[in-house]
Amino acid sequence: MKQAGSILVVDDNPDILIAARLLLKQHYQIVKTTDNPFDIEAIIKSHPIEVILLDMNFTQDSISGKEGFYWLKKIIAQDPSIVVLLMTAYSDIQLAVDAIKSGAADFIAKPWQNDQLLAAVAAAFAHAKDKQQVNKLTRQTQGLNQALSESQSGPTFDFLGQSAAMQQVFNTIEKAAQTDANILITGESGTGKELAAHAIHQASLRRDNPLISLDMGSLSDSVFESELFGHKKGAFTDAKADKVGRFELAHGGSLFLDELGNLPLAHQATLLAALQNRQITPVGGSKPVDVDIRLICATNDNLSDSVAQGRFRQDLLYRINTIEVRLPALRERTSDIPLLVDYYLSHFAKKYKRHLTIAPCDMQLLCDYTWPGNVRELSHAIERAVILSEGDTLNIATVVGQPSTNMPAAFNSANEPITQDTDTFDLEIIEQRTVRAALKHHQGNVSHAAKALGLTRGAMYRRLEKYNL
Repeated sequence: MKQAGSILVVDDNPDILIAARLLLKQHYQIVKTTDNPFDIEAIIKSHPIEVILLDMNFTQDSISGKEGFYWLKKIIAQDPSIVVLLMTAYSDIQLAVDAIKSGAADFIAKPWQNDQLLAAVAAAFAHAKDKQQVNKLTRQTQGLNQALSESQSGPTFDFLGQSAAMQQVFNTIEKAAQTDANILITGESGTGKELAAHAIHQASLRRDNPLISLDMGSLSDSVFESELFGHKKGAFTDAKADKVGRFELAHGGSLFLDELGNLPLAHQATLLAALQNRQITPVGGSKPVDVDIRLICATNDNLSDSVAQGRFRQDLLYRINTIEVRLPALRERTSDIPLLVDYYLSHFAKKYKRHLTIAPCDMQLLCDYTWPGNVRELSHAIERAVILSEGDTLNIATVVGQPSTNMPAAFNSANEPITQDTDTFDLEIIEQRTVRAALKHHQGNVSHAAKALGLTRGAMYRRLEKYNL
């Protein structure tokens, strides 16, 4: 049975190429040959070569071996993971020593004995596998260090809830986390989808390996493949060094793709191929990399509607949502508000070195509010109240009337809820009115309005486009 592996034989003697090919094809799946060393670079770029048998002399009557050393250095510079075996009919001990010092794995004298050549090639493939593993671990370590330096290693807040709706969420997570099934987390912006992803990972059998996150909504077309699959040095103008992609960083662990509904159709096909094949190829690379990940995705879009509208691939939707976890909006679990208020009050009081309690009337006020920005909006409101409150009691009135308040349209100066139009209970219409009110309150400042609603800037701009505001 042939072994998996790809080998390139480079020699200007056609008889040598034929003999090597006939022998090696009996044992290895891919054997390529060329009589021109100038073809080496193109062959390496187009094929995942692991071992090269390289002649040392290509010019007629040349016996110095200088050409072999020149091409050896070129190969190592192009791809250090390739193992090179040098060949020559004019061999001596010093030449062999120099070959090893220059980076060759072995030195083969021509004509060779078949058994000796096969043994040398087998050792070269074993060496290649070891180099690939070391390189992969090194790249992963460097990539993880970079990822951790760019963001926090874990969520800022706990994933909390005691309502029936949240208990159902926790129950689903507990069951699904123990498998490697792909999970799709859905819910409105600010409901805690990232916290849910961390909870899933921590409850899984992969908890000791990394959870790598990527916001798909923030990716431009030009960096999509580089961020997900990595790139090789020189693959494009700004590729000054190798970069490990998120798929490879998450190997053995979990990959969390947030805002998946924003992914363009062209990129959806690329992502689907990687998920189906469990392999990725870095930009500018030729060798596919096997990846073992648990996929967790999140979106605040209705992907079924997106499929019907032709904006999302149905086969990708089937691939990512083996299990769907829907996070309820805060207005659907109002019984959790006191728990969350106490949690955030304790968190931010400790952060800002305050000792505060909340008055029952203010707690009721928070419970009566609809929280269009969900838990994220609530946490921002509590943080602002902690900062601005005087004395030992948290006073929600401290944020009323401020230009950058987190509750711009929810409370008046008398600390009473503003009466909303009651001509409809359509959530989309209510959301449109709330977004419009936030923009009006903040005099068109999108950043302030987004923060007030507990939305990211990307999510806010999507709503502006959706409602033509």
